[in-house]
Amino acid sequence: MRLLSAGRLIRLRSGAAVAVAAGLVTAGLAAPAFAADDPPQTDQLWINSPYEQTLPTATDGGQPQSRTLGIGLYHDNENFTVTDGRLVVDVSDLAGVAEVTWPDNCTPGGTGAVCDIPVVPAIGGDYEDQVFLTVRAADGAEAGATGRITYEATATGGPEGTLTAPQESFDTTLTVGAGPDLAIDPVSGIEKGRPGDERTIPFKVTNNGNESANGFTVELYASYGLTDLTRYDACVYTSTAGDDYAPSNKAICRFDQVLAPGDSFELPEPLTVRLAPHALNERLDIDVEPGGGAQDIDSDNDYVALQIGADNTADFSVTGDAVSAAAGETATAEITFENNGPAWLGNLGSGDPVAMVRLVVPGGTTVTEVPSGCYPRTLEGGYYPKRTGAPRYDCALRYWVLEDTRRTFAFSVRVDTVVPGATGAVSIHPAYGEFEEYPRGFDPDLANNSAVLAVN
Repeated sequence: MRLLSAGRLIRLRSGAAVAVAAGLVTAGLAAPAFAADDPPQTDQLWINSPYEQTLPTATDGGQPQSRTLGIGLYHDNENFTVTDGRLVVDVSDLAGVAEVTWPDNCTPGGTGAVCDIPVVPAIGGDYEDQVFLTVRAADGAEAGATGRITYEATATGGPEGTLTAPQESFDTTLTVGAGPDLAIDPVSGIEKGRPGDERTIPFKVTNNGNESANGFTVELYASYGLTDLTRYDACVYTSTAGDDYAPSNKAICRFDQVLAPGDSFELPEPLTVRLAPHALNERLDIDVEPGGGAQDIDSDNDYVALQIGADNTADFSVTGDAVSAAAGETATAEITFENNGPAWLGNLGSGDPVAMVRLVVPGGTTVTEVPSGCYPRTLEGGYYPKRTGAPRYDCALRYWVLEDTRRTFAFSVRVDTVVPGATGAVSIHPAYGEFEEYPRGFDPDLANNSAVLAVN
């Protein structure tokens, strides 16, 4: 098991509208699922380390630029307290490739160091890297040279008193490179905007590389609730309708300006966006790439996914049905989900369905035809082997719903035994877990999140 370093999101591009981990949805470490009254008595120690890093060679005879690597330890089971973490870092493979400066919590020796981590967080907690290595290309190292840093770790805790991370499983590859490195300055998200607000987004890009960028492209991807992107002559603006992916607004801007190493660029006028009346949890992706076919030597800092939240609500509701049929006859029962707005909702970070519409089948009946997107389950939510005849169905919505989305699921229901007044439950649930675990603060009225399917 291994975590994405810094919780980096997959970039949003046309035809790729979902992402994983930090951005609009802050990337947390997914906690293992188990019942509170029967916690597992196992635990495992893990190392979170970057997969790779490019180190620029020196420019004009100066010293090569440094880069920071964040590494940390975490463990699986939050029911155990884990302390005295020891991270063993081996840099023997970096000879002639890179040099490492050790932080205060590491004790160097030989071809590596031992780093102390007093408290190791559980995977469900607020994880942060604990060890920060400063690395740079070695003097005289040429572009293309590579080396590896390897890691091992132990800690005190868990069911047996000692935890050991899987050996020979964690490493970071360092590559010496030459080229531009376009880096976007850090920018903070907006937590409490209001529909109708116009907000200014600070934007600045600097070439931290060792070669010039001969022109560059800035791409902006604004989620559905963000409108009125600033118009620049260098940009082409388009919108998507939301057929296969959530609707969005996009701008592709091409600038001919040369950015020498150390030079910075700001847009001709401030970048602004407006929160639409249907805005809720929005996201603005900014991507910068050098022009002329040049390869950016560090792609981790040329992209940001900015969270912009609006103080708004989306009223989800579900409607059941009432059908009648004699024994042996089949009727069509429709259950309907509706977003009554005023806001839309998109799980742009995870790509998970925004909700599941659940049908618990009425007694005395059998489902004989199942609409697409609906999955058979046992009453408890477990696996059911056949598509028809299940006692429960969970129907997935897409990963976004607009402010006026309405979706009907039509089931064919056979009456096996006439049970006057038989009812089945219709309800809305998160894609995973229950409302108690994943509260829906955006929904102002939970009373309309349930209904019944009545038969006879």
